[in-house]
Amino acid sequence: MAASGDRHFGSPPIDRRALVRTVAGERKCMAVKLHPDWLEPLQREFDSPYMASLRQFLLDEKAAGKRIFPRGADWFRALDLTPPQDVRVVILGQDPYHGEGQAHGLCFSVQPGVRVPPSLVNVYKELKSDLGIEPPRHGFLEHWAKQGVLLLNTCLTVEMGRAASHQGRGWEKFTDAVVAHVNASEKPVVFMLWGSHAQKKAPSVDPRHLVLKSVHPSPLSAHGGFFGCRHFSKANAFLEAKGRGTIDWALPAI
Repeated sequence: MAASGDRHFGSPPIDRRALVRTVAGERKCMAVKLHPDWLEPLQREFDSPYMASLRQFLLDEKAAGKRIFPRGADWFRALDLTPPQDVRVVILGQDPYHGEGQAHGLCFSVQPGVRVPPSLVNVYKELKSDLGIEPPRHGFLEHWAKQGVLLLNTCLTVEMGRAASHQGRGWEKFTDAVVAHVNASEKPVVFMLWGSHAQKKAPSVDPRHLVLKSVHPSPLSAHGGFFGCRHFSKANAFLEAKGRGTIDWALPAI
């Protein structure tokens, strides 16, 4: 994979080598990274007034001593690991986990050593039922991301302990642009839309792609249709039929 590209919010394009910038109110620095192949299709978003406003909001939150998850270097982790031309599956989440040490920029995924969240436990149960894959002892999903599974939250940051605290600040416009770019691709893609929030994207998905809809894998709803949906085998069957190979859904031990 090519080296990551880095840029400031709301600024002109910059050197694609690692950028380290000082965040207001902090002495330590934070790198913001994404794969360079996303820079051109998303340049209008990065240069937009809403992104400048979002950047200022995040700087103000940090200056006020609030802790933001994930760390700055991981805000665009999904776009860093999965370049646009490699996207084969899109899984949409809502906002990052807001507990200590959980979020690292991929929806549903947690860092190594962190207990597997209940929704991901149910994803693993469905994988076992669908493809016979034994659940791993971790919730680290980078193996999927590196194969072209775009694990994208629609809001990319959250304040510690406050779910949905950064919704409506601009991230949704940005991630809508990401989804729109993937949707415009001529390469067939599978959209796994779990829950009503994700399913709002379904009407805009081009017919050349495959849309798989289900209730959310949360323990509150999984028995209402997520279990037995067989999205993983359906995705692989579609991708293989379209000449795009298959996803190895089995996660390696770490």
